[in-house]
Amino acid sequence: MILSESSPVDAPQRAGFREYLAIARLDHSTKHIFIVPGIILAYLLRGVRTDHLLLSLVLGFATAICIASANYVINEWLDRDFDKHHPDKSKRSAVQSAMSGQLVAVEWALLVTVGLTCAALSSQLMFFVACLFALQGIVYNVAPFRSKDKAYLDVISESINNPIRLVIGWAIIDPTSLPPGSIILSYWFGGAFLMAAKRLSEYREIVASHGVNLLVRYRASFAQYTEVLLTASCFAYSLLSVFFLTVFLVKYRIEFVLIVPIVVLLFTTYLSMSTLPGSSAQKPEKLFRESGLIAIVLALVAMFVFTSFVDIPFLEELAQQRYITLQ
Repeated sequence: MILSESSPVDAPQRAGFREYLAIARLDHSTKHIFIVPGIILAYLLRGVRTDHLLLSLVLGFATAICIASANYVINEWLDRDFDKHHPDKSKRSAVQSAMSGQLVAVEWALLVTVGLTCAALSSQLMFFVACLFALQGIVYNVAPFRSKDKAYLDVISESINNPIRLVIGWAIIDPTSLPPGSIILSYWFGGAFLMAAKRLSEYREIVASHGVNLLVRYRASFAQYTEVLLTASCFAYSLLSVFFLTVFLVKYRIEFVLIVPIVVLLFTTYLSMSTLPGSSAQKPEKLFRESGLIAIVLALVAMFVFTSFVDIPFLEELAQQRYITLQ
């Protein structure tokens, strides 16, 4: 990993502690809400299988925050020459300030070390997932891998953060097993949908205001995308996510299938929102401000709670092999 390059010569001032703290993006910690479903699912399907639940909870979230921040650190540093072409990201600390590559490397190493230490103190599963999380940050951001510059692979490699957070939540409750493969894949493709919608929103807004050439200078993968391709990929990822989710829901509790229409509404609303100027889809950490989206999420949670405790025999009959006879 090359972190010793000199900062841009036109950086206005030398970075201080505040700027180095800013590139860790602790304000993005709201994304760790994706850990919570893993906790809930593990509790419902497996029960608590740790003797130190509170400690496991603290260590799990500390692991996620530290490793995610480490990934943000190298992301912002290595992207500084590209982010200066983005209307909003050009305001980031690594673009606006003269930073030391050595200090950035130390910050990254410190965050990774703390994160992996917390994970190791929690469980073997947590440590494995934390290593995968840190590796994802390297593959996504660092040359010669830098998967973020390759169309479609950028979305797939970035969205693996979603199932990683799911497993972190699961490991907090049950470090002796993994979540079902169907829900892992559903979470992964759900994350891919979110990342594709984010790119669609960026594509529409930046092309309209600055042209496609500026967009490609900001992110090389956009040279291989079009608005139509990004929209089609959103449909594909959402369909795959709902497919694997339905497999999981029907397999583990047939009543859960009533959640699917709300999930479809959630995907539809999010895609519609991503086409609006200045959409929050470009900044997922700000999604809690979208009241309509939050209302759908709350309805989803309410339906999940309802179907967790209420048996609906009629749905069992629908799951059987039956035919509609005409005579």
